Amino acid sequence: MNQELLTQQWLAEIQTLKQQLAEVQKERDAGWESAEKWRKLYNTESEQRRTDAQLSQQAIASLKTELEKLRGIEKGLLDDTTLDAAIKQEIALLTSVEELQAKLITIIQERDHLKQALKTEQENHEQTRKSLTTALGDAIDRLTQQREET
Repeated sequence: MNQELLTQQWLAEIQTLKQQLAEVQKERDAGWESAEKWRKLYNTESEQRRTDAQLSQQAIASLKTELEKLRGIEKGLLDDTTLDAAIKQEIALLTSVEELQAKLITIIQERDHLKQALKTEQENHEQTRKSLTTALGDAIDRLTQQREET
């Protein structure tokens, strides 16, 4: 009788341990699912950030190229005697002071427009830089947080 009672206690203990094991396995599976979900979200977010950063870098490179081109034109205007001759010829075609004034006004307006466009691009560049820095910081924080949770 004593042995039968002991066997029943062991069987009850085994059943309890099986239930606990099943619960722990469910919790583990839920944890893995949650981790996988967060990993996918992180990967999606980081891929978007990389794409945004790449597009921004391309835009910056394009703007740098354009800026260098404009600087080259500016230097060329100062140094190139052919362009100086073309400018002098264009001025010579102006027959009155009014035409000269109109041409000057047009050139000043274009210069002001280009200055504003450059200022806007510089502000956009600064904003992009700040956004990318913030995004990078957020990604690092999330990665650190994820590593700490693991």
